[in-house]
Amino acid sequence: MKRNYLNTKTDEELLQLIKSKNDRDSFSELYDRYWDKSLAIFYNLTHDKSLSEDLVQELFISFWNRRKTLEINIFSSYLATAIKFSFYMHIEKERRRRMIREEKLAPHDEAILDEQIETLFCADYFSKLLEALPEKCKLVVKYSRLDDMSNADIAKKMNISEKTVEGHLTKGLKIIRSKFRLDLFNLVILYATFLHDTLNTK
Repeated sequence: MKRNYLNTKTDEELLQLIKSKNDRDSFSELYDRYWDKSLAIFYNLTHDKSLSEDLVQELFISFWNRRKTLEINIFSSYLATAIKFSFYMHIEKERRRRMIREEKLAPHDEAILDEQIETLFCADYFSKLLEALPEKCKLVVKYSRLDDMSNADIAKKMNISEKTVEGHLTKGLKIIRSKFRLDLFNLVILYATFLHDTLNTK
């Protein structure tokens, strides 16, 4: 009965129920609405039905896991962009796997390898956020988080007090965490645009 009632809800109303009440029935309704369309888009990109089904599943699992933090105005637009981003990430993972195998590094379990790839991706994004910080903030965060220096060593290197180091570090990390949350969807759009341009030039 409830699912029949949810059939009358708009995507935006379902999103609100999912975000505010963790409503699994609303999630299932969205899933059913967009499964076939998502599968068709993935299949058009991959020409592999089994892979396409896996990617759709992963996409909706990711959406559910991040339901509290995602800012979505139009679900169909979000989904179209997320599909392209998901496909890009699949290509990137495969490319990195080939690179690792060609370099004949020690064999890795697939799950561990995926985690390493995601870590590299996040590290790249962290570096971009780092570059946007004020100069002293950027140096302090870099020395602390990338070079693993103590606050005392940073203070000595930059000729400032440890208290000032702590202030810059707190400010820098706060900006990075805030921008990471706010820019996550824009990051999806960025890579989706990159993917679109790449595919259209082939």
